[in-house]
Amino acid sequence: MNFCQSRGYFCAMHLSPLQSRLAASVVASCLLVLLYLSLFSPHFAVAIELEPSLPAIFDDDFDFSPNLAARSPLDPTYEPDFLGFDRSIIGRASEGLLKLENTNPTPMDLEEGSTTRFWFPLSILAGRESEDRLELRSEHNQSSEQDVGNSDTEAALAKRQSSRTIYISANTCKQPQAIDPDKTTMDPPQLTLFVSKTAEYQAPGPLSDMSTQHMLEFNEGAVSFNFTATEDVYIGVHAPNVSDYFEGKYNFEISVSGDGHYFTFNDQDDADLIWVDSDSQGALLITHNLTTDSNPAAQEKIMSMEPYPYVLFAHNKTDKALNGLKHSWCGLKLNAQIAGVAGGGMRGRQGRGIGGGLGRRQQDNGEEGGGGVEVFKPVDFTTKSDHGNCALITDLTFCNEVAYSVPSNPSFGNSTQLAKFYDDHAAQLYVNFNLALQQIQCEAGPTQRYSLVKNCTDCVNAYKNWLCSVTIPRCEDFGNDAPYLQARAISQPFPDGETLTDGELLRMPNITRFNSSRNTRIDEEIRPGPYKELLPCEDLCYDLVRSCPASMGFGCPQPGGLGFEGNYGQRSKNGELISEGG
Repeated sequence: MNFCQSRGYFCAMHLSPLQSRLAASVVASCLLVLLYLSLFSPHFAVAIELEPSLPAIFDDDFDFSPNLAARSPLDPTYEPDFLGFDRSIIGRASEGLLKLENTNPTPMDLEEGSTTRFWFPLSILAGRESEDRLELRSEHNQSSEQDVGNSDTEAALAKRQSSRTIYISANTCKQPQAIDPDKTTMDPPQLTLFVSKTAEYQAPGPLSDMSTQHMLEFNEGAVSFNFTATEDVYIGVHAPNVSDYFEGKYNFEISVSGDGHYFTFNDQDDADLIWVDSDSQGALLITHNLTTDSNPAAQEKIMSMEPYPYVLFAHNKTDKALNGLKHSWCGLKLNAQIAGVAGGGMRGRQGRGIGGGLGRRQQDNGEEGGGGVEVFKPVDFTTKSDHGNCALITDLTFCNEVAYSVPSNPSFGNSTQLAKFYDDHAAQLYVNFNLALQQIQCEAGPTQRYSLVKNCTDCVNAYKNWLCSVTIPRCEDFGNDAPYLQARAISQPFPDGETLTDGELLRMPNITRFNSSRNTRIDEEIRPGPYKELLPCEDLCYDLVRSCPASMGFGCPQPGGLGFEGNYGQRSKNGELISEGG
């Protein structure tokens, strides 16, 4: 039966059960909406789905104040610079600039007369600190009390981010070569480093206003500069015009860091490289102690470092290939005549008059940058004559502190055989001393010991130092005219068959200490020929007498007395060593 309303008449329509339930549900929903609107006054917003890979960024993480110092009304490529935004988000540097990363050296070829420019975003250094700030904020946002307590910390972090010390260093690796070496006596001119004083000037170089930039010329292939920066850094490296006298490109490496200079040169006179001795084929050089720690474990750790912290370079001073590159790490690596390998020894041969420079490589500090290399001031040295009767020996078993040139003959054998000859002879002589020392009450109490100041260990060390010095003479060229040297074996021929002239023989007395070696076995078995000996210092003998029991009967000759001349040397009055000492 249908019911409807029409012209005063009511009409009705019968609903099915399903329609009745739907109508009831709609009515109920409308009533709930009306009830909500009567109780609340909501603010609606439009939401969009964010990229899931983007981190949440809070508006209080950034400083939106304008950076007026970085703006130039004349620069159409002006880019706003806000802390927290990388240029990949808000813009980019001018075209033609190469971006530098923290610490990592960047190699680059450079044509003569050209300038290569670089850009170092300060945000690279601020990135790690920004991450720290976000982490701190996520923690203290959990309570309002922490927000108040950390406000000063946030301000300090923001201030540090806006000002950083920047370290710039560069090395020349290769340089143009002379077109006519016989006519060109000068060295290739050095590169020049330009650093902009502000991000407003992004093209530092020889044509820019000098008031807007710092200019530094490389010195022997190296340059370093540091300053405080509050905005991105712009750098230029310029090569001079050299085509009239030289040909070829320059090649250099440049590094920018917030931790320190990657390339450094140590010009201190007390360099880490010390010349010890040489022979006609090579030289022996050592470094200062790598550690002052007397703990054997600490020393072993230093010696087992990989790679080893020192690398050695050697170059003949008469060769000009290294001129202009002597302070450069990569210049030495690529141009030195003898270059060592990190982690291994250096072997090589070179003529007389070679000079050496030492480079030290520090350990890298992972992703945070740091590390670097240091080139030390070179040490000059010369090798001995070509007679071949002085040879270096090292790594002796008994006389383990002996490392210098000794009388030699190429026909006797190699350096290992020569070292064994001298070391075995000294060890045999030590046997009788050791038997005599066993008769001394070394372990007795204080009232029974031979001395309250010295003990048997002191005696052993003093005797061994004296024995090795007098048994293994230190050899110098016969042509060395130093007054403190003693000529030996003058009547014998050199290993190559040459002999001294009659005039040379007449200038020296015909006595035993001139005609023979200190040790007769040297003349009988090695037969080195004429050489000069750097005599042991008298202090070695005096220390032996002071350290050992008087019952052993040790005594020392006095200067000017019998047995002193030709056997011991003396120190000068100012304490300077003029002969071999312990």
